[in-house]
Amino acid sequence: MVKQKYQSVLDLGEKLNIHGGDVKVNNGKLEITGTASTPYEKDLLWDEIKKVGGENPSDLMADIKVADSSVYAIHTVEKGESLSLIAKHYYGDPMKYKKIFEANTDKLKNPDMIHPGQDLIIPNK
Repeated sequence: MVKQKYQSVLDLGEKLNIHGGDVKVNNGKLEITGTASTPYEKDLLWDEIKKVGGENPSDLMADIKVADSSVYAIHTVEKGESLSLIAKHYYGDPMKYKKIFEANTDKLKNPDMIHPGQDLIIPNK
């Protein structure tokens, strides 16, 4: 029953390709472990956990580690995006586009020129 309740969390974990993931039910409590690639992916999982179970779910124990905490996320540019849209998505503030640009000067020469398919580093908040 508890596994069904958190099925959306388990589905998201699969979609994000959480490494070394394990799911068990122990005394009616769901235990989830694994390693997310970035802090952003870990945040996505926790957001889904809170959406389903509330701020402090008593029927779930999750131990999610992060493989690479040197960056917040890696973002693949899609058609129609700009650095300010990407900054708004990750930071909630489009003006933080400069932070993303500065972290990617090895591949970007102009903050107004990004191209679909480019993988950009999103620095920690």
